[in-house]
Amino acid sequence: MKFNSLMHVNIITKNWDEMVDFYQNKLGFKNLVLVKYREYLNRPDRPEQQKIAQTDPNRIMYAYFEICPGQFVEMFPQSQTQLPDSRWNARTGLNHFALTVDDINDTFNEFKQKGLPLMSDKPTKGPSETWQFWSHDPDGNYFEVMQFTKKSYQITGHIDK
Repeated sequence: MKFNSLMHVNIITKNWDEMVDFYQNKLGFKNLVLVKYREYLNRPDRPEQQKIAQTDPNRIMYAYFEICPGQFVEMFPQSQTQLPDSRWNARTGLNHFALTVDDINDTFNEFKQKGLPLMSDKPTKGPSETWQFWSHDPDGNYFEVMQFTKKSYQITGHIDK
């Protein structure tokens, strides 16, 4: 089995407009896909979506924000039946995602200039020899911003036995 890349991570948000602004305008991801329920009006094979399409056709179902070609953050608005999430790092499951950049210092300074959340006062090199800093979106979804080095374990491999 061979995979080519991670296609997307999915976030369900309680703050649609704020999250769209963050990913599109602050991080600069391109909103490449926006699907509304009306696309399911003639889809009897998807009865739940079709029912919503009949009563609220312009309701947003999901969007894709392109990070780079073929890689996305997919976002759904929270439905009325979904429970609120717990505080970050207080549950198991998806904990964070990471974005790679060519220049960690330039990106860190750009985050600072834009007033984006930063979890440290400067980038640091992790135990894997990769530069990193942390941020989070308005819903509290944490992510790392990373720059590989020639010694990065993700490049060289490293199994500590």
